[in-house]
Formats: sequence, C-alpha cells, structure tokens
Amino acid sequence: MKNTALPPVPLTEIWRGPICESLHLGHAVICGPGGDIVQAWGDPNAQVYPRSSCKMLQALPLVESGAADAAGLGARHLALACASHNGAAIHTAPVADWIAGLGLSEPDLRCGSHMPKDEDAAHALIRGHEAPCQLHNNCSGKHAGFLTLNQHLQGGPDYELFDHPVQQACLRAFEEVTAQTSPGYGIDGCSAPNFLTTLHGMGRAMAYFANAQHGAGTRQTAAARLRDAMIAHPDLVAGEGRACTELMRACNQPVALKTGAEAFFIAIIPGLGLGIALKVADGADRASECAIAALLVRLGVLDPEHPSARKFMNKTLRSWRGIEAGMIKPAPGLVA
Repeated sequence: MKNTALPPVPLTEIWRGPICESLHLGHAVICGPGGDIVQAWGDPNAQVYPRSSCKMLQALPLVESGAADAAGLGARHLALACASHNGAAIHTAPVADWIAGLGLSEPDLRCGSHMPKDEDAAHALIRGHEAPCQLHNNCSGKHAGFLTLNQHLQGGPDYELFDHPVQQACLRAFEEVTAQTSPGYGIDGCSAPNFLTTLHGMGRAMAYFANAQHGAGTRQTAAARLRDAMIAHPDLVAGEGRACTELMRACNQPVALKTGAEAFFIAIIPGLGLGIALKVADGADRASECAIAALLVRLGVLDPEHPSARKFMNKTLRSWRGIEAGMIKPAPGLVA
C-alpha cells in the first residue's frame, strides 16, 4: 500500500551568525468549531502521543461523573488536575491537602517521584538531605484527580492500570472528544496510559474545549469548567518561568495552554473558538515553545514584542559573556 503520510515541515529555526545552524521539523493544526481544520502544517493525520497536553481530557470523567463536586473541588483543584507543575509549595501543599481530604496520603499516589523543577523546592530538599516524594511529581494533581474519581467509582487501588475503571473512563472520554478510536497506548512518565490519536484528533478536542459552554450539557459544562480553571490559574498549570504560565499571562485574551513531553503543545482559544495542537518531531521543547508562541501571534492573541513572547519566540541567543550570537525563531510562514 502506498504511504500517503506527509513529512514533517520546518517549525523552528536556530540561527547563529549568518546561517540557520539547526532546524526543528514537526506538524501543527489549527481547528475551528466542529473540529474542522482551519490550517495545517505537515501531516494532520500523524499518529501522536499527546502526553501531558491531554490532561484536560483525562480530567473530564472527574468532573462529568460528579466526583469533583462530591469531593468539594474548586477551580484551583481542577487547574492542578490539568497541570504539569513545578513541584513548588503552591503545587505540592494543595495536592497534599486534596488527597488528605479523601482520607488518603502520598503513598496512595501511583505517579512516582522526581526532583521538583522549582529551584527553591529542590534546594530545600538538598539542604535537608531529603528525597523528593510523589507530591513533587509534575503529574501529582492529575493523579489526585484519578484518586478522587476512583473513590467515586469505588475502584481498586491500582487506578493507573489500563483496564482499571478510572483509565477506561478516561479512554472513553478521550475517544469521544477526539472523535477517533485510539489505536493503542503507551505508558506515560507518571505510569498512567497515554492514548494514541492523530494530531487532527487532538486539535479537534482542543476546539471542543474552546467552544464548550457552561450549561450546555454535562460534558460541555465539564470541559468549560476545566478550561476556565486553567485560564484562571496559570501559576498552577505549570509554574514560574514556564512557557504555559508565562504565555497564558501574556495573551491579550483568555487562552489555555498546555505542554506535553517530547515537544507537544496545545492551545485552547475560547474567544476565537479555535484549538491548536502541535508536535515537534525531534522532541525539543525550545522548538515547541517557539512554535506555539508563533501561532498565538499569528492568530492575534499574543503581541510578538511582549517580553514573554520574546522569551520563547525570536529569542536572542548570547555567549556566556553576553555577546549576541544568534536567535531562536519560527520558520517562515508560521507567523504569517
């Protein structure tokens, strides 16, 4: 059978002096109401793991099942359920309180532990000769959501397993909102399944979140609540210095942004009714951060001269002595 897959295209360029020293290729789609593609770069049908960019999809069953309301969760909890956070105190303390309210504790999480990205939190652990715990995992908010849903469903403790009712609920929501049957899954860094879809499927899902309305049915209301929680609490979705947090703050209208491992990125733009999904083929975060900023500029929701925009797009590269040496910039045709 003839291979009809389209190749990845240039998304981000790394310039040094007069030449493009490095080039990052990838795929991107912008989808409108109904999920139709408004514009695409590369292959919209490329099969992808959205990684942490799909956390709002994984959180849908938490809200639409009634589990979130039964547990008294507010917008800050929902933002943490969608987060890949830095492990700062503003992240770990509320997650600890959240699971304590369920009558559970840190060992009940199944996400594993790693050093926090937040420097103050990491340095405090080092000074105290302490090891990080699962609360520091960037996915601990998502897993607190899993625990909440699991308690509501009265499932067994191993909620991270593919055949567990929690993950099966996530799979159903994922397939329904992407409007595609997932061909399989891989194990994410936090040990939960990460479901395969196409880039178009993720763009369609993000457009669904962009157009979801409060009061327009259980699922739309759940999607709108999660989207609005992310927009209201960009500091909880990622953290200081992170592209998600900084670019959400910099946009001139409400936008929800979410990165995923291996250079995935999504945007939800309710004011325009648009969803964006992009994947950089080589997994370089510097490229996905530049590309998402460029697409936000293209759509008029981000000023290219805003300091946060310049931090990720058209960023000046300097030598260790501060001499201008090059630039990270979007490939031609991505911005306009």
